[in-house]
Amino acid sequence: MFVDIDTVKRVAKLARLAVDDAKAEKMQGELNAIFGFIDQLNEVDVEGVEPMTSVVQMEMKKRVDEVTDGNKAEDVTANAPASEDNYFMVPKVIE
Repeated sequence: MFVDIDTVKRVAKLARLAVDDAKAEKMQGELNAIFGFIDQLNEVDVEGVEPMTSVVQMEMKKRVDEVTDGNKAEDVTANAPASEDNYFMVPKVIE
């Protein structure tokens, strides 16, 4: 894939980046180099290779799934302007 200068300017505009002609030319070269590396990766034969999340075999750490109230009700309501029995109190609103 080859990126031309107009595409670089359009992408920069969409990203809300201020890019002058000199910067656009530099970005064009950098983007074309990145796409060149991607093309090299696309040439690799990965037929039969199983997808993996890490290069080393590991097992995910798991914890017991227990439902708790967090025991933090007093901490949560500590800075509230008004609270009662660990509930927020709000003024009554009637229209």
